[in-house]
Amino acid sequence: MSNQPLTMTTPPPDRPLTVSPASVLEKIGHTPLMEVTRLDTGLCRLFLKLEDRNPGGSIKDRVALSMIEAAERDGRLRPGGTIVEATAGNTGLGLALVGVAKGYRVALVIPDKMSPEKVLHLRALGAEVTWTRSDVSKGHPAYYQDLAARLAAETPGALYIDQFNNPANPRAHETTTGPEIWEQMGRDVDAVVVGVGSGGTLSGLGRFFRRHNPDIAMVLADPAGSVLAEYVRTGSIGAAGAWAVEGIGEDFVPANAEMSLVSEAFTISDRESFDAARLLLKTEGVLAGSSSGALLAAALRYCRRQTRPRRVVTLVCDSGAKYLSRMFNDFWMSEQGFLQRQRAGDLRDLVARRHDAGEVVSVAPDDPLTVAFKRMRGAEVSQLPVLSGGRLVGLLDEDDLLARLGAAPGNFNTPVSSAMARNLETIAPGKSLAELAAVFDRGHIAIVEEQEQFYGLITRSDLLAYLYRMQD
Repeated sequence: MSNQPLTMTTPPPDRPLTVSPASVLEKIGHTPLMEVTRLDTGLCRLFLKLEDRNPGGSIKDRVALSMIEAAERDGRLRPGGTIVEATAGNTGLGLALVGVAKGYRVALVIPDKMSPEKVLHLRALGAEVTWTRSDVSKGHPAYYQDLAARLAAETPGALYIDQFNNPANPRAHETTTGPEIWEQMGRDVDAVVVGVGSGGTLSGLGRFFRRHNPDIAMVLADPAGSVLAEYVRTGSIGAAGAWAVEGIGEDFVPANAEMSLVSEAFTISDRESFDAARLLLKTEGVLAGSSSGALLAAALRYCRRQTRPRRVVTLVCDSGAKYLSRMFNDFWMSEQGFLQRQRAGDLRDLVARRHDAGEVVSVAPDDPLTVAFKRMRGAEVSQLPVLSGGRLVGLLDEDDLLARLGAAPGNFNTPVSSAMARNLETIAPGKSLAELAAVFDRGHIAIVEEQEQFYGLITRSDLLAYLYRMQD
């Protein structure tokens, strides 16, 4: 690569800049391929197809365009119609991107475990979002696919796209993703690692590569809790569990998933998936989503067990920008038990933001109330410790703030000391959970402190999260 600096030039007046009139939909596909060079891939060379570079930020843009245009061609979707779908987020984003660009109303049903970034993106695109439960199985009235089908049936002019059974889903990968990988790899591929959500990626890529080279291995990455890896290994469908990885894994075998194409399956835990995605960012600079972490973890396992060189391809299914508040958020990772801090063996383990680790969001007594309000909003907390010289001198919560402000916005300029609570009840780290619960029963926030050493706050939410983690 040349070391010459990049320069920008201005065209002469007789050669003005031109802007392509192409629609954003024409930017779907033709994504780049890169090689992993900073991770241990054993004897193999591992390549990533960067599907996060699609305009909607995921591989599902291809599927959305394919399904909508197929429905237009066969008359199932007419001008002014409504597109309805059950989605883990990315298919919905693709449908909203394509559907809104084409003038359709888009109504989506999503499980409540989806990241807030995806939901905000969907609504910003103009999609209508209906939340439903993520802890129920097919046949339950709140199950996301059943709810979407019912919503479509009740909406005049609506089409339930049904990615799980729609043949245009795998066709998108058979006709675009597969050929792109084949050419980018110089028609030299030994294995492809995929996940299964609706099954379109597996089936589309598997069909394409089976025609061009039947020896190419299709390898499945499946979240722990999903039934698909076990189905590959035993041919039976066991009981599904729960998993936090979004977009792949199922509690049934989708009709679009040709599981016979899979030659080997890896079960990947949530923690391994998240760790792999975070490692990919630190080593290769690629900000990838949670399903991409699962695929990378499986690809690395596959590569490291090979006894001869092989050329392996997997996918960056979507951008990690959709998960910044989750797997790239140390507080969320710690709260969910995926990021282990050094344990103290007492109530300090329940503190989400530890003062001695520099994690506490606080204010000083002489800070104006406007600073306190902004920090509450920025950190999404409803109370702040007030520290002076590293010592706890007060506590400010939303009730204190409102009481001091009254109906006078000008009071935002008054100091925190004028509103904070000073008579604080603290609890020592060595106290029991029962004693902690008693603090909440008295209507207080738990302030963990001992001998003027402030450790942090414990909220009811922190206690609930701790108890949830301990149930396993």
